[in-house]
Amino acid sequence: MISIIRGEIACINDDSLVIQVGGVGILVYVTATQQAQSSLGSSIRLQTHLVVREDSLSLYGFENEQERDMFVLLLGADGVGPRIALNILSTLSIEAIRRAVLSEQPDLFSRVTGVGRKTAQKIYIHLQGKIKGELPGDYFKQVDADSEVQEALVRLGYSVVEAQAAIQSIPKDAPQDVENRLRIALHYFSN
Repeated sequence: MISIIRGEIACINDDSLVIQVGGVGILVYVTATQQAQSSLGSSIRLQTHLVVREDSLSLYGFENEQERDMFVLLLGADGVGPRIALNILSTLSIEAIRRAVLSEQPDLFSRVTGVGRKTAQKIYIHLQGKIKGELPGDYFKQVDADSEVQEALVRLGYSVVEAQAAIQSIPKDAPQDVENRLRIALHYFSN
């Protein structure tokens, strides 16, 4: 099993990177966030998961162990293959997934490309007993504001992935009103 890969980025594709390791180029599928952060010639280190199929071996790379572990957990849900699991992690942060499960909001998963209502429900049921914790008291107010911020960013032309990244950059102690959260999210794009 290949657990970690470290090398130089030789090629950036739409959904993958080719990482040169000791004279060999290895194709690694990555999240949209990781792909957007990558630049040719730069050094990279990824936590990986090897998916073995009858006709192929596919390597999936993640920024940290938590992402990789969530990917493996998502693969256990009925109807979720590696591509859908990767799409989920490209669209939703680990914290957003955790909050969706803890706040009993399976519809959040149906926002992901390739995930319908039935699959979203299956993902939610699969993760329900595996993700534990409590939500802060102001969580629901924050979720409503963040969904409005995401919709506004998408209407302004940003992708769902970019909107999610901007929302994740909002500090936890930021005001809960939509206007301030949108202003902070837009500031993310100016950096």
